[in-house]
Amino acid sequence: MIDKSNMTPQELFEYKLRWKPGVTVDVHSDLHIQCKDWCRRNMQRWEWGMDTWTYVYSHSYHFETQEKADEFKTEFREWVDKGKT
Repeated sequence: MIDKSNMTPQELFEYKLRWKPGVTVDVHSDLHIQCKDWCRRNMQRWEWGMDTWTYVYSHSYHFETQEKADEFKTEFREWVDKGKT
């Protein structure tokens, strides 16, 4: 079993490739900084990822588990799926 807390950047990248896209949540691009900051404070780096400008005004956040995605959705519930039009 991998000790995730001691993964090198390469190992982290490869680990995320195994579960991505995982559970995807789209959020309006105006919250870019707030969303990243929240993820960094509340999750481990291997539990989430982000792709920018997946829609005209939104970014996609990817989570390893449904539980983590639900926590994120609850925090940003007013902005989820905004910016796709």
